[in-house]
Amino acid sequence: MSRQRIAEIAHAEREYGIIFPGQVEFLPPEFAQDCSLAFDAQPSLVTVSNGGIPAYLANYMDPDLIKILVSPVKGAEIFGEVKKGDWVTKTATFPIVENTGETSAYGDYNDNGSVGINTNFPQRQSFHYQTITQWGEKWLEEMGLAKIGAAAQLNLASAQVLNKFQNLTYFFGVSGLQNYGILNDPNLTASIQPGAKAYGSNAHGPWITAGVVTATANEVYSDIQSLFLTLVAQSGGLIQMDTPMTLAMSPGSEVALTATNSFNVNVADLIAKNFPNITVKTAVEYATTAGNLVQMFANSVEGQDTGYCAFTEKMRAHPIVVELSAYKQKKSQGTWGFINRQPFAIAQMLGV
Repeated sequence: MSRQRIAEIAHAEREYGIIFPGQVEFLPPEFAQDCSLAFDAQPSLVTVSNGGIPAYLANYMDPDLIKILVSPVKGAEIFGEVKKGDWVTKTATFPIVENTGETSAYGDYNDNGSVGINTNFPQRQSFHYQTITQWGEKWLEEMGLAKIGAAAQLNLASAQVLNKFQNLTYFFGVSGLQNYGILNDPNLTASIQPGAKAYGSNAHGPWITAGVVTATANEVYSDIQSLFLTLVAQSGGLIQMDTPMTLAMSPGSEVALTATNSFNVNVADLIAKNFPNITVKTAVEYATTAGNLVQMFANSVEGQDTGYCAFTEKMRAHPIVVELSAYKQKKSQGTWGFINRQPFAIAQMLGV
């Protein structure tokens, strides 16, 4: 440090009380007379002006994944589900036996009267379908940075995609094959119409209009009685009020069961009291383009199931194929759709 600078520092300490321990020189001499420098330690910024930190440092990554939900699969829940054959089975045959016979007046030497059987062999065709799961090594690592187990999520997605299609076949079958669903089996009896409703003076009114329950409790219950009477007529009395049954409808139609009459009794209470072994189940597929559909069916008649959903294999996981830096795997399933074993035990009403 020059003698002049030492003298200046000593003068500042003596005259103005400004003390610089160690006598450190802060600015080069060429800047000493520039008063603008009193407002900063250096003449200009070398870096870009900034007053914060990178935004990602203040970001919180929630470890709880939010899964996008899809409508539930209810076909197997409503009618039950069984395995028939395997993935190489193309056709299933369901033998039907009907007793026949006649009687004749008795006589010691008469040999009239006879009995026999009549057989049918209806068939159904299976449909097999697949989906492919594939993932790359780098992509897995990138998903790992976000705390997402991508490989596990892909496996869940493949199972969901297959089961959603399986459920679709349980309700609608597969077009072009002898493969039918709960709602379009050709052996189903024709749908009956709902009864007259006071609201809107509708001759065959629905239970719900514009999102509001407009049918009275008695009107809704009367429609359910009509369904049961149809079952009685179709079954020749084999189905009775205490027979284990299922009442299937859309979730929207189920709201009508909360309608309450003048005695503060709602439709659900009336059903439970008069049909002690009935169960109400719902599926969104019953809200059809032709109107809301309701089905009532006996779960079984004299030990024989009314019907069931059927599959060849619920899931077949094929070998994982290893590529250069990626993997892929095929998964497949097979369906028979809905097997309607006793059409007379199912009644349906369209337009509720």
